[in-house]
Amino acid sequence: MILFYGCPDDDPLTRAVAAARAAGVDHLLLDQTRLARYDLVCGPGLAGRVGAEGRTVPLDAVTAVYARPLDPPVDRADPAARARTAAFHGWFTDWLDTADALVVNRPRAMESNGSKPYQAQLIARAGFAVPDTLVSDDPEEIRAFHRGHGRVVYKSLSGIRSIVRELTEADGARLHLVRALPTQFQAYVPGRDVRVHVVGERVFAAAVDCAAIDYRYAGRDGLHAELSRYELPPEVAERSVALAAGLGLSLAGIDLRVRPDGTWVCFEVNPMPAYSYYESHTGLPIAAALVELLAAADLGAAPARVEV
Repeated sequence: MILFYGCPDDDPLTRAVAAARAAGVDHLLLDQTRLARYDLVCGPGLAGRVGAEGRTVPLDAVTAVYARPLDPPVDRADPAARARTAAFHGWFTDWLDTADALVVNRPRAMESNGSKPYQAQLIARAGFAVPDTLVSDDPEEIRAFHRGHGRVVYKSLSGIRSIVRELTEADGARLHLVRALPTQFQAYVPGRDVRVHVVGERVFAAAVDCAAIDYRYAGRDGLHAELSRYELPPEVAERSVALAAGLGLSLAGIDLRVRPDGTWVCFEVNPMPAYSYYESHTGLPIAAALVELLAAADLGAAPARVEV
């Protein structure tokens, strides 16, 4: 039995559920907007059962889970429903860390993205180059870093999404604000962006051609991002699979940039990637591959080989 956990308006989740339905894979969607209507019975150890959408599933019968545990909606008008939702969500996400099943991905495995400087150290150990980085709340130290590198970008330290911007001379007048919020600054890396999605031992790469500093928000700058399928060099594909596995991630979105000299630089690894954006623009069958991975766990099959 395969479980899906998340909100029905979350495109990566809905694509995976649709792929499971198309493949005829037995599954149950636990809709976070309906948790107050579900039953979760906890027994000793990992025993228990979940009742949802007219079905009752023993937890020890669950072989795989795809979870995108967003914050569930709050029912402000019904304190009992709010408490029931919070209890279900809290216990279920705890169970994901200990379940005897393939969990994509376990909450504890996603924690490395909570600190980008920490994750960068793990990325470097995996063999990827990483940008020269400064984390600072000292404006003079930041100015010196800027002078030394010529072009510098900045972003948040945490796993919360932020817009990557280039540090300009105009920012000098507000650099004092970093004293209240240490910020990550990195040397600008020239080259072409390549987003790699690792699904088990399969890789799906998309090249992104865009003049924006952060192509995800190109439209805000009046620019356009062009995505296309990309064939990774075999050694980069293997390194990407090894990096995801080393972080304990069965599904990962890896942000790479290939420099003009051929060096592959890794910015970060997203443990809960919105792969749907890349799939919709390139046709890469990421959702289908994810369902195949979940179904293989359900059947006890071996993982698929590396594919570029």
